[in-house]
Amino acid sequence: MYPHLFSPFRINGVELPNRLTMAPLYLGYAAEGGAVSPLLLDHYRLMAQSGVALLVVENATIDHPTGSGSNRTLRVDSDEYLEGLATLARIIKQEGARACLQINHAGRFAGAAPQPVAPSAVETFGRLPKPLSRDEIQEIIQKYADAARRVKQAGFDLVELHGGTGYLLAQFASPRTNRREDDYGGSLENRGKFPLEVLARVRAAVGDFPVGYRFLADEWLPDGLNLAESGPLAQVLAAAGIAYLSVMGGTYESFFLPEIVEKSKQDSYMVDLAAAIKALVDVPVITAGRIAKGELAEEILVQEKADLLGLARVLWADPAWPQKVREGRESEIIPCDSDCDTCMQMVMRGNPAFCVHWPVEKMRAWKAKFE
Repeated sequence: MYPHLFSPFRINGVELPNRLTMAPLYLGYAAEGGAVSPLLLDHYRLMAQSGVALLVVENATIDHPTGSGSNRTLRVDSDEYLEGLATLARIIKQEGARACLQINHAGRFAGAAPQPVAPSAVETFGRLPKPLSRDEIQEIIQKYADAARRVKQAGFDLVELHGGTGYLLAQFASPRTNRREDDYGGSLENRGKFPLEVLARVRAAVGDFPVGYRFLADEWLPDGLNLAESGPLAQVLAAAGIAYLSVMGGTYESFFLPEIVEKSKQDSYMVDLAAAIKALVDVPVITAGRIAKGELAEEILVQEKADLLGLARVLWADPAWPQKVREGRESEIIPCDSDCDTCMQMVMRGNPAFCVHWPVEKMRAWKAKFE
């Protein structure tokens, strides 16, 4: 029914049988301390069986606890986590999907850190982060490179740098959170220096291994990063050899604003950002944001607003979404209710999440795995 949606695509030599990806989605399934858990393996096995071409595993920290969003954030900051990550990559690939691991430093949003670090001392939900010294910046850049090397060693097909959601890479790029007066702050060129240095060091560490980028196009804050500056930054990243840009909008400081909450209930609410970036770059662009219907997904591709589609909660709510769409059984899809934020509340309380719209049997079985 949807010839574009189920057509093949290629990212830096990585063959994808269709245009569907799983966008990174944190659900609290890692073990306390950040190791790969049986629950996490079960989750990604199910996601890989869905039929999407590429799974982007949610952010793994390059530096614990300083860079960890929570104590259940995956870790890729030490070789001791390689075995678990290798098992995760193997399971995903055994089920027929390509495997990507997103690596991250949470910066001022590092909930596991006694005191978070950031480009500048800009208060975050009552916490004041410590500004990074130049030596510390170089140490973190190397930790990104070391983490990317582990991703490749573990057997993943790609690695993604998390430059979205207002995390450290985005904090350097943003005029709101980067108020430095050295050559890492001020102009867009200076604010983009850290992301570009991370990319360069990572590429040097992994060779021709594809390196993608979760890209914050608009913070949706009056004094934050917006398309006027993110567009040129996207062009520089593309020229520097990024494999793709996975475009998003918003940060933890804007997600819960009433107008953004309403915006996020709308179909394809981030697609226009992706389309704006795609018009400026010659690398593949992934879009996401409540793409819940096959017709809408096909239209996005036909209109060339993006090259690939990221499904997150839509796929989690119903892993059979790709199959049902392909077979014309969309009326049977278990929907992700835009007015429901139960899973988000679970995660915010530090608990593993389950979907209240799952059939009762599945809900009970899934809850039993972490109770």
